[in-house]
Amino acid sequence: MTTTLITGANKGIGHETARQLIAAGHTVYVGARDAELGRRAAEQLGARFVLLDVTDDATVEAAVKTVEADGGLDVLINNAGIETRGEGNSVPTAETVTADQMRNTFETNVFGVVRVTHAFLPLLQRSAAPVVVNVSSGLASLTHLSDPDHPAHFYPGVAYPTSKTAVNMLTVQFAKAFPNMRINSVEPGFTKTDLNGNTGTQTVEQAARIIVRMAQVAPDGPTGGFFDVNGPLPW
Repeated sequence: MTTTLITGANKGIGHETARQLIAAGHTVYVGARDAELGRRAAEQLGARFVLLDVTDDATVEAAVKTVEADGGLDVLINNAGIETRGEGNSVPTAETVTADQMRNTFETNVFGVVRVTHAFLPLLQRSAAPVVVNVSSGLASLTHLSDPDHPAHFYPGVAYPTSKTAVNMLTVQFAKAFPNMRINSVEPGFTKTDLNGNTGTQTVEQAARIIVRMAQVAPDGPTGGFFDVNGPLPW
């Protein structure tokens, strides 16, 4: 039985990823910072709930103890993420972004990934087939955003794509450091979620497919890569 923890899994892509992995036979922990919403989601899914705020050391450490006591962990999916907004719900651009907005975004999207991954490393290293999936974004691709012929080129925000590019670097460095693990970044696609005010063009069911696929990657599968549902993406 494969045991999987998903951060930020009480709604959206994380919730749907949990549903699909449970259907595939995984035992899934729904990690959520809101206890009521997390428990409700876990009950609906047939999952286990664990209180986990990726910005808070105490909840992360307590989650490790809970998962360890229940038998350990095979797959970690770093899904929790935010997009900081400015005045009028606008994304911070090069003209408007502040250091505080960058710091707020990085606290969840980057430092949260480091905090959770670091805390669960001892449990993952005990697994026979440990896997880490970092939920990134197509907006993390320096190649695409610097290409005037690519649609992503026209996205004006600074904080969110910068944080996801940093996540991709974490993926590369962790994958090199832990060759016994499969550690990859994934791009779910532009999805209707609260993160973007439900302006996305695809469903959470579609978005979860690449996460679910990489959560089930074999021990001889790819590591240190960046993928969407169609295959590898350029950094």
